[in-house]
Amino acid sequence: MDNYQTLMEKAKKGFRTLDLPGNFKSDALKRLQTWLTDEMFADYVPQIDHLIASGQWEFLLDSFYQVIPFGTGGRRGLVGVGPNRINPWTIQASAQGHSQYLIKTHGEPAKQRGLVLAYDVRRFTDTKLYDSNRPNPVKDLDCRQLAEAAAHVYTANGIKVYLFDSTRSTPELSFAIRHLGAVSGCMFSASHNLPTDNGKKVYDQHGGQLIPPHDQDLVDEVTRNVSTIQTMDLDAAGGKGLLVVIGEEVDDAYHEAVAELQLSDARGVKILYSPLHGTGLTSVYPVLTGMGFDIHLDPATSNLSGAFENVTFNIPNPEVIQSFDTALPNADAIGADVIMSTDPDADRIGIMVRHNGEWKFLNGNEIGIVLAEYAIDRYREKGRLTEKNVIIKTEVTSSLIDTIAAENGIQCIGDLLVGFKYIGERMNRLEADGRQGDFILGTEESHGFLMGNYARDKDAAGAAVWLAELTSQLKAEGRTLVDYLNGIYAKYGYCHNYLTEIRLLGAKGIGQIVKIMAHLRENEIDAVGDFTVAEKIDRWKGEPQPHLSRTDTSSRNMLILKLKNLPETRSIRITVRPSGTEPKFKIYIEVLGRPFDLSTIEAAKAQIAGIQQKLERAFMAYCYGILGVDFPERGFLLFWQLPLDDKLKYFEIEEQLAGLKTVADTGARKQQLDALLAFLGANPVQKVDRAFVARYGSGILEYLRVE
Repeated sequence: MDNYQTLMEKAKKGFRTLDLPGNFKSDALKRLQTWLTDEMFADYVPQIDHLIASGQWEFLLDSFYQVIPFGTGGRRGLVGVGPNRINPWTIQASAQGHSQYLIKTHGEPAKQRGLVLAYDVRRFTDTKLYDSNRPNPVKDLDCRQLAEAAAHVYTANGIKVYLFDSTRSTPELSFAIRHLGAVSGCMFSASHNLPTDNGKKVYDQHGGQLIPPHDQDLVDEVTRNVSTIQTMDLDAAGGKGLLVVIGEEVDDAYHEAVAELQLSDARGVKILYSPLHGTGLTSVYPVLTGMGFDIHLDPATSNLSGAFENVTFNIPNPEVIQSFDTALPNADAIGADVIMSTDPDADRIGIMVRHNGEWKFLNGNEIGIVLAEYAIDRYREKGRLTEKNVIIKTEVTSSLIDTIAAENGIQCIGDLLVGFKYIGERMNRLEADGRQGDFILGTEESHGFLMGNYARDKDAAGAAVWLAELTSQLKAEGRTLVDYLNGIYAKYGYCHNYLTEIRLLGAKGIGQIVKIMAHLRENEIDAVGDFTVAEKIDRWKGEPQPHLSRTDTSSRNMLILKLKNLPETRSIRITVRPSGTEPKFKIYIEVLGRPFDLSTIEAAKAQIAGIQQKLERAFMAYCYGILGVDFPERGFLLFWQLPLDDKLKYFEIEEQLAGLKTVADTGARKQQLDALLAFLGANPVQKVDRAFVARYGSGILEYLRVE
């Protein structure tokens, strides 16, 4: 028996030990066979050999059971060896298929018009599961290398490539496609994901991400029709005019386009800006600086770094309040009025506001509500507001924005599927109808916003301009953004939007997510705890039928439960869907209250928030029950983004943690604590401390008397 056969036999036996569906195992074995025998994958074989020899069966199967798919944000996931990982092969295979797709779709003009490649700061260093003594094609793999790997392929297919000279933001890529008249573009990034991830987002000639069925056409081309991958030396490509490096000229045009969004000349606010180690240094910072705002860089997070070392949990996501931790003391040191932050590819923005001496965090829905009201007010003042003006939002974004639009006599397209690409597509329709001037704002709950006509993906820089103007205006009036938001709530009703998730990893997690969705879809649900279900809406139904493609089916995999109103509410709903880019089941809860007197705001908010929390716990307990999990009440105090298996493991070791109190030596106690919590990654105590306090009355470090 040769080495190949030996490895395959070991893999078959190893996969039999896993409690997973048989098709996962058979699919993984087929792809594993290809990677072990095809010369194309020779560079990866030493590490595959290691994974088999070391018996890492679950990790190996997850790496091979599928080809990493396209989701709502493109192709994104863990870096590693195998077809279900981001690596030079998956990127080059995508580029080959994309090249073929572009030529089939656009013909010879695709080659002349070309495409734009941009990339951010990511670099893969988490190679602990691989053998450091063997060759490893993914060690230290960064976004620039992925972009160049793709450029080798595009140019070999005769397609002109515009490659940025260094890291740039996603929205600047979208702008550059339109500015240069390119036929497409790619962004190499994993947005706000953990440092272990990377990916590639594909854009069309309008600067937006592909929507069904076009994304399915691309997926099919990549997965079915790539027989060989063509490559060309980049020096040779440059000599033939197929590779053009771009930079400052495009930057200047992009910055000017964003600055033109200005609605006010108010400037007095002091801003601390945190790019979270990412590309906002090339977008938000120069734009606001050029417009005359008093903006200061956060010294802790203003270095470009894919490790995101100074971000709590190493999660560079402005949706997560903990991502502001290191900026807070620096904001206090300079007396800042607001803190703005952006994710590594600078398409999402977050903000904290100094209000009555305390820092207040605004979530994505609240930012969208503020921007909608501000824009409407300014448009009206300038005589630009008409009944034709349009705000565009996704289904899961606050319905208060629909209410604001309706009560101000303008249109709101508010029922789009999740993904900013659907907002971009509606903008394209407006543009085709000569109505682009009617567009005011595109907004989604995940901190994504767009104004103007210069791009087709969300842009933190544009949102930063309007937020900086508004907070400057409010400061001059002795008010803050929180005051402004509270006024909106009093006028229209307090809307409490809450996003949570059940994070379910690997092939097992995919099966669990499918199980939850199938149960919710196929069973009558009369009530969630004490809440009566009035209507269930399945986005798989409705037009168009049949679905446009498998990607259309995936995007429409969303259920909405509308609940019977209480006397104090205008609407209550739960929306659920699998994430298109991460291994999790997402749950959006919204409770919309009624208008109230501003003097009673705290009571009004507390009442609505209490309804939300009660509904959240009842619904999540229902979902855990579908999986056969008896989830402790204290589990809701754990860091919400922890995988379910990690949450359950914490409860398994909780008594062991408390038992460390009997270890006499402080150093040994601390060492054993670190070992027990190592599975939680960065900042482990912070992720579980609230649950520990609920049982033992004090935090872990205090309880164990360690620092």
